[in-house]
Amino acid sequence: MPATTMPPFRVLGLSPDTVDYRSAWDLQQDLHARVVEGSSPGAVLLLEHTAVYTAGKRTEPADLPDDGSDVVDVDRGGKLTWHGPGQLVCYPVVRLADPAAVKEYVWFLEEVLIRTLADLGLAGERVDGRSGVWILGGTDVQGRTTQDRKIAAIGLRVNHGVSMHGFALNCSNSLAAYEHIVACGITDAGSTTLSAETGRTITPADVLGTVREHFAALAPGHLAPADPIMNPLRKEPLQ
Repeated sequence: MPATTMPPFRVLGLSPDTVDYRSAWDLQQDLHARVVEGSSPGAVLLLEHTAVYTAGKRTEPADLPDDGSDVVDVDRGGKLTWHGPGQLVCYPVVRLADPAAVKEYVWFLEEVLIRTLADLGLAGERVDGRSGVWILGGTDVQGRTTQDRKIAAIGLRVNHGVSMHGFALNCSNSLAAYEHIVACGITDAGSTTLSAETGRTITPADVLGTVREHFAALAPGHLAPADPIMNPLRKEPLQ
């Protein structure tokens, strides 16, 4: 897909300039409505959030934070998750090439993440029956069994053929927030980050270019071509 016909990338804010979740959600909803009506080509929004828990439509009471933290109920699929500094979030608000091919669109987002991990020497995997991208468990050097570890979460909403929400890739964030919830409703696996797996600090800014590169390379066939004449946003976001 030529760069001129792909919806543009927009970086809304990276640490220390994190983005409030509700503000980004309002932007997504406004942009989604304009893509549906044909007045915008959409955009691929990239950002880090201020710390927040969000609950998808399948969240159960047992998943909620055990410390009374605020939770934002959202209209995506999936269950409870956390967003915050050190985690790269990508919200493609875009028209799908085939509105019925949601499973293929999820594969596309997973593949962007898997190829990004591969560039860092990590083997990201799909796990049957579980969303997102995983580092598989096994046996460590001391012979101990290790759990599968989720490194990226995916949660979507597709309405009128246009997507909202997207993926979150754990880069350099603390995992302490996950200790207070049942992340994605999964009790028999853990969470991890790029930094933890590689042994060196890797921030969202460090992988931003790689994510964009793989997203653009894989987009043909999954995203509808965009009209380059349209403006993706009515005004600068979050101002």
